[in-house]
Amino acid sequence: MVDPFFGNFDLASLSLWLFWAFFALLIYYLQTENMREGYPLEDDDGKPAANQGPFPVPSPKTFKLPHGRGEVTVPDLQPERRDVALKRTNAANGFPLEPTGDPMIDGVGPASWAPRRDVPELDGHGHPKIVPMAGLDSFAVAAGRDPRGLPVMAGDNEIVGVISDMWVDEPEQLVRYLEVELDAAHGGGKRLIPMPLAKIKSDRVQVKTIFGKHFANVPRTKSGNQVTLLEEDKICGYYSGGLIYASKERQEPQL
Repeated sequence: MVDPFFGNFDLASLSLWLFWAFFALLIYYLQTENMREGYPLEDDDGKPAANQGPFPVPSPKTFKLPHGRGEVTVPDLQPERRDVALKRTNAANGFPLEPTGDPMIDGVGPASWAPRRDVPELDGHGHPKIVPMAGLDSFAVAAGRDPRGLPVMAGDNEIVGVISDMWVDEPEQLVRYLEVELDAAHGGGKRLIPMPLAKIKSDRVQVKTIFGKHFANVPRTKSGNQVTLLEEDKICGYYSGGLIYASKERQEPQL
């Protein structure tokens, strides 16, 4: 009697080894796909890092963007911008870099921002997501205090202007920014305040991260009815950087 073809073959072992091979290839694929942005690695001077890791950078792939916004190819293999006002504090990599100018204006350290696309974020229908509430008849303040008309108090208790509008994320139905009309002494014009950094009280809106003298340099928006991804990053970086850079006292050790 002839033995069957798989009579002495361990099918369970074959299945297990096939699974491990598939799992290893899956890890390799996912890791290389994850390396389409931020790679190849660079050191603090923008030069290729000595240790690039065990996985190679994937070959460039072109993606078509929705709503007629063209194409993007990643990785683009272009070095990051290095025209930043920072200097080394130590010859070795990994040590802090020290600002050489006004870090809030230069956008470095805690005030840094990413070079995102200078176009507004769109919803699923191709419309800007974040828009002023004044242009939306379907939105109203349903709960809490309406901040419009309240004065804005900076971190040094200086009144810099009045809240003139709220900018909402229409699909998410959230207030993303408060719009402040600055007085002439603080630069004039309108600026946006990130909602998480504004505290609405009964008689004022408190913004503690920056002082009155800083509001004139808050990044502006090119349009009065939409904000781009790049503008959002610059605005949020400016306010957040004030937590450390608004005064010398904030840069001192806190313990």
